[in-house]
Amino acid sequence: MNTIQFPDLGISLNIDPVLFSLGEIKVYWYGVIIAVAFIIAVMLSLRDCKKINIDQEDLIDAILFAAPIAVISSRLFYVFFSWSDFKDNFSDIFKIWNGGLAIYGAVIGAAIAAVIFSKYRKVNVWKLLDVVAPYLIMAQGIGRWGNFVNQEAFGKNTLLPWGMTGNKIVSQLNIYRLEGINVNPNLPVHPTFLYESLWNFAVFAVLLWYRKRKKVDGEMFFLYMVLYGCGRFWIEGLRLDSLWFGPFRVSQLLAFLFVIVFATLIYVTRKKLVAQNFESSVEVKSEYADVLKTMKEIDALDEETKASEEAEEAEEAEAEAEEAEEAEEEFESVFSVESLDEDEDEYEYTIDEYDEDEEEMDDIVDDIIDELNDTRKFEDDKNAEETKNDINTEKVSGENKEISE
Repeated sequence: MNTIQFPDLGISLNIDPVLFSLGEIKVYWYGVIIAVAFIIAVMLSLRDCKKINIDQEDLIDAILFAAPIAVISSRLFYVFFSWSDFKDNFSDIFKIWNGGLAIYGAVIGAAIAAVIFSKYRKVNVWKLLDVVAPYLIMAQGIGRWGNFVNQEAFGKNTLLPWGMTGNKIVSQLNIYRLEGINVNPNLPVHPTFLYESLWNFAVFAVLLWYRKRKKVDGEMFFLYMVLYGCGRFWIEGLRLDSLWFGPFRVSQLLAFLFVIVFATLIYVTRKKLVAQNFESSVEVKSEYADVLKTMKEIDALDEETKASEEAEEAEEAEAEAEEAEEAEEEFESVFSVESLDEDEDEYEYTIDEYDEDEEEMDDIVDDIIDELNDTRKFEDDKNAEETKNDINTEKVSGENKEISE
């Protein structure tokens, strides 16, 4: 049974690192917490597959392929940089339930496995990494509580109110002091596992928020590496159990490099996207210009056609005018001569002579009309006299008939 305390907060916990036992098989809290975090991350990742057009079967196969490689690479990473702790005890290399999994080793191994899988299955590796990135950091936030149970991944001494201590922490601090590290076993230490857990959950929230705003595939994974690297660089500086590469803390060195590399990738991909959008806008403008040019050409053609039609109409009008003028000239040539046909019984007279005789003709017409009127009056008087005589005759006949009766 292990004891964990937060002295200034008045918290004291007794936690057995073994959750339960099945005969001789012991199930540790550390392993269960890691497994639960992994299962939650997988389930949530599968739920989001459709959102970014990834086949769930491809993701499941990728996870089944990458997960064992990630665990192995994580352990090998830790063992490589802590070889002095394992060179005399090879069997301890396999005791991962006691801790000793380096997250950067897991990330590197999983990324390599994802690339290999994507090449083989011909899927987009950046989409795969994007879909798991938010839930990977969430799983890391959960997994850090396995460090809490094992009393590992703690930091330097602190007088802050949330400083923690425990029986295993005190024992490890005594070892550090014997190694020449300036620590006080009687003082609390930074709960760096808690710092990283909270930081990871914050990054998880940022990634969920950013997911709908990403512009290119891979951007979620790039941002995960940048944000996690920033937090890990600061938190690693507080820890006492860091892995070292010469004078450098391995995780700090990797965090710094990853922040630079993946921030550069974000910048480059964004810049490339802006350039592509600009080219697309230029193409659109070019197409628009072509449309305008075509429209202008059509307008010019219409104007030419209209001008041609107007010219044709003008020509037709001019031809009609010429024809009319010719007809008028022909008419004048026929009716404006001084004499008519000399062969018509020698009755020749000109229009001028006709004008001179017009009054005489009018007199002749008037005389004819008067004669017609006199003739008509004479006939009317004659008819009236005959009618009167007929009436008198009928009257006399009637009287004679009455007398005879």
